[in-house]
Amino acid sequence: MTVDKNARHASRMARKKAVIDSAIEQANQEKGLLLVLTGNGKGKSSSAFGMAARALGYGMKVGVAQFIKGRSDTGEEAFFSALPNVEWHVLGEGFTWDTQDLERDIHTAKAGWEIAKKMLQNPEVNLVILDELTYTLNYGYLETSEILADIAARPPMQHVVVTGRAAPQVLIDLADTVSEITDVKHAYRAGVKAQPGIDL
Repeated sequence: MTVDKNARHASRMARKKAVIDSAIEQANQEKGLLLVLTGNGKGKSSSAFGMAARALGYGMKVGVAQFIKGRSDTGEEAFFSALPNVEWHVLGEGFTWDTQDLERDIHTAKAGWEIAKKMLQNPEVNLVILDELTYTLNYGYLETSEILADIAARPPMQHVVVTGRAAPQVLIDLADTVSEITDVKHAYRAGVKAQPGIDL
């Protein structure tokens, strides 16, 4: 019976391998990708910074523009900003409920976008992470059509990752890869404060 089970398993895996090998063979294009990480769950920025680490491992140059977040004492900034090949910008002043000043938020977002746009125009930057950009679009701080046009006009092989909740449909439509991270459970709702190395 063990022999039969092993034979069935081997046959099933061989069929699966053939399907996967065929799909890999057909995926022969090369292009700069636009990836969107959205949803209410934790881990969108963390996933983006994982891609930053991966890109740096290949000797690529990485640019990070952090919208909304105003703090510059996070673990990711402490680690990545000290590395060669990384350009890191904290462009926000905190969430809108922190500033409570619409005009100031709009001004901050527009000034931040000018910095991000320079990275998007630089063919030497291989990966640009636009962290929490979706909030600036949803709150109307930035004009969505202009932002998408700037992203679309980037160098052909430049990859862009956009993070944030409630990604607009037009951004999703433009993207090559979209992942939605769902919120199943979060320690914060049980009264646990943000933990260094995990949340900060």
